[in-house]
Amino acid sequence: MTENDSAPTEPTPIKAVPLRHPGRWIAAAIIVALLALFVYGAATNPAYRWDIYWKYLFDSRIESGVLITLELTVLAMAIGVVLGMLLAVMRLSPNPVLRSVAWVYLWIFRGTPVYVQLVFWGLFPSLYKIIDLGVPFGPQLLHWNIQDWRTPFLFAMIGLGLNEAAYMAEIVRAGINSVGEGQREASTALGMSWGQTMRRTVLPQAMRVIIPPTGNELISMLKTTSLVTAIPLTTDVYGRARDIYAVNLQPIPLLLVAATWYLLVTSVLMVGQHYLERYFSRGATRQLTAKQLQALANAQMSEVGK
Repeated sequence: MTENDSAPTEPTPIKAVPLRHPGRWIAAAIIVALLALFVYGAATNPAYRWDIYWKYLFDSRIESGVLITLELTVLAMAIGVVLGMLLAVMRLSPNPVLRSVAWVYLWIFRGTPVYVQLVFWGLFPSLYKIIDLGVPFGPQLLHWNIQDWRTPFLFAMIGLGLNEAAYMAEIVRAGINSVGEGQREASTALGMSWGQTMRRTVLPQAMRVIIPPTGNELISMLKTTSLVTAIPLTTDVYGRARDIYAVNLQPIPLLLVAATWYLLVTSVLMVGQHYLERYFSRGATRQLTAKQLQALANAQMSEVGK
């Protein structure tokens, strides 16, 4: 065997020919054509009243309604997340009383429509005029006059938050259960307490499962605020649009104004959700970048050439 025969030879490079997908281009052309026809038809249809649309798109009443909608969304979601975490811990508790209470809560709030719940919260001052808390046959500790709470925003926030807590509880519980028992056992073996194990080991890994549905729930909460007319609360963006078109009798352009603002805010929330998911998914996959793959290929070629 000669020296040239023993020397490694580089493999013949493969000439990759990309597959052609004419069906994709045909489908894309059809979709674009249909979309263009729809946009043209909507733009030229006088029933849409685009002049009214542009007149009220940045109206001060609509903008104040957007602010109320955002405040209601954030506060109700905060109640839902905090209470949902508590309910999730109760569902996972070995105490049968806590598990039963959490199950009944979820059964009621997930089994009834949120609109019906909001109607009941709107009637709450009629159902309970005064609430007294204290020791039976003893001193009175707390006294609340519900008639002083005639604030639709407050009842809308409570109603939406309590309903959201039932769904967040299941999301958090699923996220905690997605972390293997071995992770907790390893943390306990290292001397971590239960709180340290949850904070340092379980929750950081569970967030990869919790964040995506939580972002979806936040977006859903923003749109669900349009149901607070059942309280009734009319200061949100949909309530403002409804009040305006009740006067000028132009519901279509005002509904388009409200839909535009909902779409704008949800788009911003979707971008934030994307970056949150990417942050918490670091290390979840071991896919190498193009630079890392090139460096690995060069290292392998060097080993072959030795």
